[in-house]
Amino acid sequence: MTYETAFSLAGLVAMAGWLILLASPWIPTWSDRLAGVVLPLALSAGYLILVLIPSTTSGGFDTLANVMELFSREHAMLSGWIHFLAFDLFIGAWVCRRARHARIRFMWVLPTLPLIFLFGPIGLLAFFLVYLIFGKPDQDALSGPRLNGQSI
Repeated sequence: MTYETAFSLAGLVAMAGWLILLASPWIPTWSDRLAGVVLPLALSAGYLILVLIPSTTSGGFDTLANVMELFSREHAMLSGWIHFLAFDLFIGAWVCRRARHARIRFMWVLPTLPLIFLFGPIGLLAFFLVYLIFGKPDQDALSGPRLNGQSI
């Protein structure tokens, strides 16, 4: 598979996840499973394969110049892109789940989703602002699901 094909496939997987998140008010269980677990894991598996492929890239993570050199290579750029897609989708699904638990209307969550997709941390900040303003958690909604009173 070429890097271009892998890039296109990863983009289609991520877009499917984001479309599922847009439908999450109507299909919350499927949204949680598909956009929150299955698709991010599929992207993560693709990332793992790329990381395991030997590469002759130079550069590194110790200086900005080395990071720029590293990501000037097709292999490293695709790896970084899939990393970005997997984590942003996972966070988008987490936001939808947390909002449901905190009983936040989806109309307030919806604007944060493109921010998460495009600008990651800015979208996460936007969600926390929405959470602080509109959240009505039955319990500490940010602690996650509970089993027998314990966070899981």
